[in-house]
Amino acid sequence: TVSYNKDLKIPNWVAWELTRKETEGKAERYDKFLPDPDLPEPRVEHSDYTRSGYDRGHMAPAGDMKWSAKAMRESFYLSNICPQKPGLNRGIWKDLEEQARLWAKENGSLLIVTGPVITDDLKRLGKNRVGIPKTFYKVICTITNGKPEGVGFLFDNKDYGKTPLKSMMIPIDSVEKVTGIDFFPSLPDSIENPMEAYVNDGSWSF
Repeated sequence: TVSYNKDLKIPNWVAWELTRKETEGKAERYDKFLPDPDLPEPRVEHSDYTRSGYDRGHMAPAGDMKWSAKAMRESFYLSNICPQKPGLNRGIWKDLEEQARLWAKENGSLLIVTGPVITDDLKRLGKNRVGIPKTFYKVICTITNGKPEGVGFLFDNKDYGKTPLKSMMIPIDSVEKVTGIDFFPSLPDSIENPMEAYVNDGSWSF
C-alpha cells in the first residue's frame, strides 16, 4: 500500500507484509524505473534524477518482491522512489533491507512501514520538482514467541559509513513523534502501547 504525496512527488509512506515464503521467490530484478501509470501527469520521470547526485532510492525494496514478476516491476514505479544520497541507499539503508529479509525468514512474517519524513522546507530536484527528504524512517512489527515486537529506525539522508545497524534501533514511539503517523492503529492499545514503547533487543537478531 502506498500513500503518495502529489506535491512533493514522493510517497508519504509505503506499507507491506513480508513473509518467509516471499523471501524465497525467484523473480529476476527488473531494474527499469518507470512513471507510475496510475498517477496523473505531470508525474515523476526517470530524467528528474539524472545527474542530480541522488540515487533513485526504493522505499519497498525490489529484493522483497522476488515472489512476483509483477510486484518486482511495480517496485520500480517512481511512486515508490525517493531521492537518497548514494551513501545511504547503498549503505545502511540496504543493510536494513537485507536484515529485514533475514528477520522475515526467522519469524515467519513482518509488517513494514517506511518512507520519508515530510517537512515544509524540502529542496527539490528535476523538472517535476521532486522533494528531497532530509530523513527517512522504517518501522517493523513481528510476532516472537507469541508476542508482538516492534522496532523503528530513523536515518538522515547521508552516508553512515560503518555505523552498526543495531546501534540505530529506536522505539516505534520515537518514529511516531517525528513523523506524526500512528503506524498500527488497528491493534488494541494493550498490545500496541508496549510494542511501540520500547525495543526488545533479544527479539532482533544481528
